[in-house]
Amino acid sequence: MKTIGMIGGMSWESSKIYYQHINQMVREQMGGSHSAKSVLTSVDFGQIEEWSFSDDWEKIGQEMATHAQKLERAGADVILLCTNTIHLVSDHITNATPVPFLHIANATGYAIEATGLKKVALLGTQFTMERDFYTKILQDEFGLEVLVPDSDDRKKLQSIIYGELVKGVFTESSKQICLEIIEKLKNQGAEGVILGCTELPILIPDEEVDLPTFDTTKIHAQKAVEFALS
Repeated sequence: MKTIGMIGGMSWESSKIYYQHINQMVREQMGGSHSAKSVLTSVDFGQIEEWSFSDDWEKIGQEMATHAQKLERAGADVILLCTNTIHLVSDHITNATPVPFLHIANATGYAIEATGLKKVALLGTQFTMERDFYTKILQDEFGLEVLVPDSDDRKKLQSIIYGELVKGVFTESSKQICLEIIEKLKNQGAEGVILGCTELPILIPDEEVDLPTFDTTKIHAQKAVEFALS
């Protein structure tokens, strides 16, 4: 079994779900008392958040590179960045270490491709929805049409994610706002919805959405386990 390296803390609410998914999947596939070989390095999200809102992505990239190198020294055979948004600076990781890096948008693209869907909605932070580091992969490499919410709804999602979800606050009112946003996108032709913030699957259970949902945390974890057990 190969060792999975994780850069976590963005937020730790979703990082713990990564750890849980990865170990459950290994046990399911290997049986018995097996669990994943892994190493985790975790950031102070307060600092990352501050740099995000001041648009200092270079500092974030340098921080991610430092943590990737820590994982390399710790013996990681593959690196996961346990967040969607910070993949904006994933090139800093791939430039900092030869350890293979599993990009969350690629993992998500393969999962959508397997269903045959062609038009999907993307929910996440404003950075994820408005910049092209995520949608470009889905469009160029998988031929998907990606819908994002309108400006007001993007602001609502940003407020929910940074004001509540990353702090471990999951409310019924915020869930209903997200479901209303999804319904609007469904009316625009969305055939499925990407929960493109690693905390969103905690807020929005699959059974409450009448479209196929793509839980990026679970999808990313599954790709890591496939790599580790290959």
